[in-house]
Amino acid sequence: MTASAAAQPKIKGTFSTKLVQEVGTGTTKRKIIQSFLYYAEEKDNGEIGLRVLNENSVPSGEEQTISKEELLESFTPEVELYTSTVYPAMQQLNKALAKADRQRRQGNTFTAEVEYGKALNIDEENIRANFGIGLCYLDRNEAEKATDIFNTLIELDAAFENDHKHLFNDFGISLRKNKMLDEAVQFYSRALGLTDNDENLYFNMARCMYEGGKKKEALDYAEKCLAINPESKPALKLKKHLSKK
Repeated sequence: MTASAAAQPKIKGTFSTKLVQEVGTGTTKRKIIQSFLYYAEEKDNGEIGLRVLNENSVPSGEEQTISKEELLESFTPEVELYTSTVYPAMQQLNKALAKADRQRRQGNTFTAEVEYGKALNIDEENIRANFGIGLCYLDRNEAEKATDIFNTLIELDAAFENDHKHLFNDFGISLRKNKMLDEAVQFYSRALGLTDNDENLYFNMARCMYEGGKKKEALDYAEKCLAINPESKPALKLKKHLSKK
């Protein structure tokens, strides 16, 4: 790769594409043209992450991945729309999330909940906001509200992506600490269904099993954690304890 190629800025912005469909038959046959707007961002490997823009002009929902060639062939850049509408909307969302996270870390869960609510009004599927508001409920031992958030998150594959690893670990730990063991096990099982090389997931599952009285299963998960990281002190301590039993 030449120096000029290496310095080339990555693609980031709003793109549109059109879908043409024919409906009806005979004399009633006609074409319908639908336009779709997306936020596209180039990844380090050169692929393009694509997310649809919602009614509030922010990227929302599951990300799909396409090649740069497909983006340039099938999509049209919407530079003015990105500059005037999409980028400011994304900034507004990020500011609400940053303020909410800061308030939650400071223990101001009610203020944090309000700010997460503002973020969810912009993007109801926002993973960070859903985790954040769920953690606020768990911090206040509001199990019923936390269960509603749990039911939302467990259906979203994006909730268990690497970008959100610390959030789903925190959420699962909080479920366990609130004695919501069935939910915690279901949550970790969902995560393990998408990734099987995370030592923390196996250890946290082991803790859930142990606290639920399932000592054999707890030992199995502790050993799976140690298979990934043989020096994990929490897993070694739990295994030693369980082996004595």
